Amino acid sequence: MISNSDDLALLNQVLESYDSKYVAEHLNGISPGAWTRDAVKRCVDGRSALSLSEAEFTHLQNLIPKAPRRKIHDFDFIDLFAGIGGIRKGFEEAGGRCVFTSEWNPYAVRTYKANHYSDPLHHKFNSDIREVTLSANPNVSEDEAYEFIRENVPDHDVLLAGFPCQPFSIAGVSKKNSLGRKHGFECDTQGTLFFDVARIIAAKRPVAFVLENVKNLKSHDKGNTFRVIMNALDELGYWVADAESSGKEDYKIIDGKHFVPQHRERIVLVGFRKDLNVHEGFTLKDVARLYPKQKPSLGDILEKDVQPNYILTPKLWQYLYNYSIQHKAKGNGFGYGLVKPHEVTRTLSARYYKDGSEILVDRGFNPELDFEHKKNIENRPRRLTPRECARLMGYDAPGESNFRIPVSDTQAYKQFGNSVVVPVFAAVAKLMKDRIVRAKQLNIQQPRNNTKLAA
Repeated sequence: MISNSDDLALLNQVLESYDSKYVAEHLNGISPGAWTRDAVKRCVDGRSALSLSEAEFTHLQNLIPKAPRRKIHDFDFIDLFAGIGGIRKGFEEAGGRCVFTSEWNPYAVRTYKANHYSDPLHHKFNSDIREVTLSANPNVSEDEAYEFIRENVPDHDVLLAGFPCQPFSIAGVSKKNSLGRKHGFECDTQGTLFFDVARIIAAKRPVAFVLENVKNLKSHDKGNTFRVIMNALDELGYWVADAESSGKEDYKIIDGKHFVPQHRERIVLVGFRKDLNVHEGFTLKDVARLYPKQKPSLGDILEKDVQPNYILTPKLWQYLYNYSIQHKAKGNGFGYGLVKPHEVTRTLSARYYKDGSEILVDRGFNPELDFEHKKNIENRPRRLTPRECARLMGYDAPGESNFRIPVSDTQAYKQFGNSVVVPVFAAVAKLMKDRIVRAKQLNIQQPRNNTKLAA
């Protein structure tokens, strides 16, 4: 059976984000009763011919992210360990164009593709980052790996990466493997995913980078992990903003609570190439100048009516309540986080789907009454909905529902819990932009040398 190639291409693109049941229901909005999940599958498998009406085609197109209105971009960037695109979103707002995305989690990819435009001429999508760095193949030499990266990763001005935190074990790198290494980081960081980031930086030499991680990166493995990372970035020829700052005056640590009603501290490493000399005077301390004059409150992002399934069951609520009492008696701080509309939440985590304990929306629980009082049972707290999580992370503004969530609640909670606070990185991008543009122009004027690291 022959299908219209444009129709089939569109359907397959939509199915990269949405399942066949959702697509059928969506098409039934135009052609009631004409579509089922099996009908969609038969078209994809070639068992049925696909011929969409003009209205159906347009309706399906609405599920695909639109090309940005901005026709002129100020700089190009790549998005590594992209998750659902929180850092990308901030840098696009600053005038950047994403030319390469790498994310291995298939559920995160579905959400990413549902929300971020992929220009067929200027954007490449990749799954496992090791496929482009060849780091999983010990028989590949550095020169071969760098040449492969240069051929397969598009040129870019800025590298963005929210890489996982992993310990470095120098003892695990054999002397044989370290022989012939031109760059120290190749030995010191081998076997970690930061290694892949460093290889791309070494091969492509972007004018700047932004690396994001949990606050505990600095103390991880007794400080060794952070020390190795900073040494590697220095070796690669990059100046890192606020490198020496620490403690309460460590401006590399940015708390999302200044932008959204959530306490969420993350370390942000902003680097500029030393040889371009555009970094003078740059500090993340200036992020404070971009704090919104009036940030949304928790009450602003909450929905008025939610489905009953988001309210804790009596059994789960009693378990969390008793668990908290037990740990407080032992002097521990473990327990649920009950929040009211005017308060700031704890950090949303990837485990939120399990019981929601770190952020429970108060619905009128009265501790002065017995736990099992009728009013307290009726007013049990509830979890945030995925839509409220999107607002809490800054993907949607209060009252908005623009960010598409094509996955289950469980996957959505994991994705938002692993993500970044979008306005934080919009502010970082805004701070960096002038220097990125200046560095880009200076880099164009320099003779290109892909193999030499800056001093």
